[in-house]
Parts: sequence; C-alpha cells; structure tokens
Amino acid sequence: MEIERITAEIVDAAVRLHRELGPGLLESVYERVLAASLSRAGLQIDRQVPVSFEFEGMRFDDAFRVDLLVEKSIVVELKSTMQLAPVYGKQVLTYLRLMNLEVGLLLNFGQATMKEGIRRIVNSHPPSHSASPRLRVKSEFGE
Repeated sequence: MEIERITAEIVDAAVRLHRELGPGLLESVYERVLAASLSRAGLQIDRQVPVSFEFEGMRFDDAFRVDLLVEKSIVVELKSTMQLAPVYGKQVLTYLRLMNLEVGLLLNFGQATMKEGIRRIVNSHPPSHSASPRLRVKSEFGE
C-alpha cells in the first residue's frame, strides 16, 4: 500500500471520528475507535506496539510504546489536549528514526476541529543513518 494513500485514509477516519465524538474524550477512547475504524477499512493495525532498543551495550526492553502502527509503516500518536507541546512532534520523529520508518501522524483530538490537530511528520534520515551505531531498536514487528 502506498504511504500517501494510507495516511489520507487515517486522516479521513480521524476527521470523521472527531466530527462524530467531538473533542474532550480520553486518548484511549480515540485510539480504540480509530483502530477499529481503520481495521474495518482493511488496514493492518497494531495498538500499543512495544519498542525496545540498545544503547552502549545496554538493552532497554519495551522502552516506549507507539499508539498505533498502521500497515507496519506509519506511526500514529494520539493526543487529546487543548494545545500540542512542541515535544510531541519531536517524540514522533524520534520514534520514526528508531524504527527506521518514514512517516508519522500526530493527531490531537482536543482541538475544536480535527484540521487544527493534524501534524504529518517525516523522517528525512535514510534508514542506514537513522540511529547511531550505539543506539539500535528492537521491536516485535521487525528488526
């Protein structure tokens, strides 16, 4: 599946979800409903994907979790807050780099409209240079 088409499907589903449920619910509610909606549309969805990594010879199991991993290629982080802090975008970019993925979406369901809450984040680092030799990611979906 093409990344642009998949991200468009994710955004469309998020907009529909926000329109129907509105802002103000817990992130976990939006995550569950969005995952079910995307799954029903035929996309492969993994929720709360644990990711481990190694740093300077030390292993950190399940160091972080990605809210949604769509088609094993797109990270989707969900928030439900009045305003996104800059750190959230950096968090998604770090996830993309550690996982050697190209595209992520940061979706904030706390805004008045979903259009205000969508950020597309692109990892411009080639996979071979995405993590230093001292920092290697291990996850249950690949590597």
